[in-house]
Amino acid sequence: MPMSRRALAVAVVSALVLPLSACGSSDDGGGSTDASGAIEGDITFQTWNLRANFKSYFDGLIAGFEKEHPGTHVKWIDQPAEGYPDKLSADAAGGTLPDVVNVSPDLLAPLAEAGLALDLDKAAAKYRSEYLDGAWTGQRIPGMTGTYAFPWYLNTGPLFYNKDLFRKAGLDPDSPPKTYDELFTDALQLAKKSDGKVATLANVPTIEDFGRYGVELMNKQGTGFAFNDAKGVELLTKYKELYDAKALDPQALTATPESSGKKFLTGAVAMNPGSALDLENFKKQAPGLYKNIGITDQITSTGHVNMYVMGVMVNSRTKHTPAAVAFAHYVTDAQNQMSFAKKVAIFPSTAGSLDDPYFTQEDGTDETRVRIAAAKSLKNAVNYTPVLFSDQMKTALRNEVAKALQGRQSPRAALDNAVKACDRLLTQQG
Repeated sequence: MPMSRRALAVAVVSALVLPLSACGSSDDGGGSTDASGAIEGDITFQTWNLRANFKSYFDGLIAGFEKEHPGTHVKWIDQPAEGYPDKLSADAAGGTLPDVVNVSPDLLAPLAEAGLALDLDKAAAKYRSEYLDGAWTGQRIPGMTGTYAFPWYLNTGPLFYNKDLFRKAGLDPDSPPKTYDELFTDALQLAKKSDGKVATLANVPTIEDFGRYGVELMNKQGTGFAFNDAKGVELLTKYKELYDAKALDPQALTATPESSGKKFLTGAVAMNPGSALDLENFKKQAPGLYKNIGITDQITSTGHVNMYVMGVMVNSRTKHTPAAVAFAHYVTDAQNQMSFAKKVAIFPSTAGSLDDPYFTQEDGTDETRVRIAAAKSLKNAVNYTPVLFSDQMKTALRNEVAKALQGRQSPRAALDNAVKACDRLLTQQG
């Protein structure tokens, strides 16, 4: 799976805007919510830019299901990454949504709100215990009761840090910060000892950071954002202190993952998120850094790291509910998720799978080293990014955060303005 596909799939998918009125034109007859009948009939299964690299895997998966259930036939459709949200929206409005659909939580939300996603808490509750709790709850929609997709693959990443820079600042290189309080203390010391030449972080706080800090991101009804509470203001105030002390890189306001990576590579930044591919890059381009690399969990004050989760949704209007539910479960069961995880750098969402030797036993390679670190943190991870938080909202938050760090407005005013902007966008989505 190319990096661009993985990044798109688990992190930066544009929010699907699907007005409820648009769904009125679809088939109002609907299907049955009872999944207990005979598993038979023809169903369609749609994935998201996976055919090019994984055709043999999905051909085998479908053949296995059809062999297990002789009365079924699965037609596989794979859509390109470009325009996938628009394709879903068009199919939903036109009544042509496939029976089983690969979705991310932000794409699932409008479909569930429109009544097009089957509630698995009602139709497939018997499978609930097979999945990690954080993965299952990641398929829920604020303001609605129910779970609307089977969890599929997960992703996360550890945090790299430069042990040599920690050592030079008088910090224990084998005890990196675990909480935000520890991070802020260490960051200020690193900046002071280096006369402002070494920043600890290269990125401004995102919605995930507010979540990992313990901020309540939305109200329980899912009708408005709440990250401008006292805890949210506290976090942004701390980041402002880091920025003023040069413990947060001066170019953080315009940083990209690539620019942050280069800062870490050259020793200008002490900590940075990454993957096994980064370790390989360090080994080639910065052997000195590679020898001093530390791997730790993401910073969190909640005890839970962030994860990205993909899902498999069942169309509530399928004419073959038992077959569609059975196939969606089959795609995401422990055996098939484990098989898929060994073909691509993702992680299964099924309970117990992360205890497999593949995710626990070192073999001396960088890839395994990072995989083990990430798998360990995923067992109780959560998806902090609200499913209703669109790319436009991310931009609004980033812009207001930048103003606060530059001293153009207070952290309180910045977050108040960000919440107002995000609430306005949320209303427009509805």
